[in-house]
Amino acid sequence: MIEVRDLWKVYQLGDVAVEALRGVSLRIAAGELVAIMGASGSGKSTLMNIVGCLDRPTRGSYFLDGADVSSLSPDERAEIRNRKLGFVFQSFNLIARTSALENVEVPLYYDTETSLIDQHSRARDALAAVGLSGREHHLPHQLSGGQQQRVAIARALVNRPAVLLADEPTGNLDSATSEEVIAIFQQLNREQGLTIILVTHEPDIASFAQRIITFRDGRVISDVQQTPVWLTPRAPAVEARR
Repeated sequence: MIEVRDLWKVYQLGDVAVEALRGVSLRIAAGELVAIMGASGSGKSTLMNIVGCLDRPTRGSYFLDGADVSSLSPDERAEIRNRKLGFVFQSFNLIARTSALENVEVPLYYDTETSLIDQHSRARDALAAVGLSGREHHLPHQLSGGQQQRVAIARALVNRPAVLLADEPTGNLDSATSEEVIAIFQQLNREQGLTIILVTHEPDIASFAQRIITFRDGRVISDVQQTPVWLTPRAPAVEARR
């Protein structure tokens, strides 16, 4: 599904060249649940930006689902993002005065081939997939942090992406709620075969992945397969946050 070959990313800060990635090569197969770890500045977020078609490498190649996307134009990368990639972030990035259903529908606004009825149906299905049936009309402030992250996951799923990219998705959540969110990722991976790449600095969160890739100073220093700790998804709490 994803392959990068001798990937470099160099930022020019005045007279100083900062090498954020230094010749990274790796493959991620369809259906894998992978955790990417590393300290701040190790290169993991830079890699995610390139894999997410938000940035281009300085040199090297990036193949997504067999197509070389490393040299595409911004408009072409935007099209790839909308069709094949879903994003979940540490901050939920929900629109405050918009319902859960409307937040999930945002990626569909530019889909002229899908009717409004179908957009509503797909958004409801995405919310159901993360355990939020019945909360379609709740505003973000009426939902707990874990529920808000579930809405963000549903929004990432609504375009039926091939790859889900999650950047520190549990960073704003307590440990119990973090496990609820990770359980959803595992369920999506097992039942739908969704490829998931999870950036985290927390070893306990990485323990739920099938593979851990660790970065240091812009390079991959380890790439380990493991038997993950499997979680059982739980329904979100009934009460909304006050």
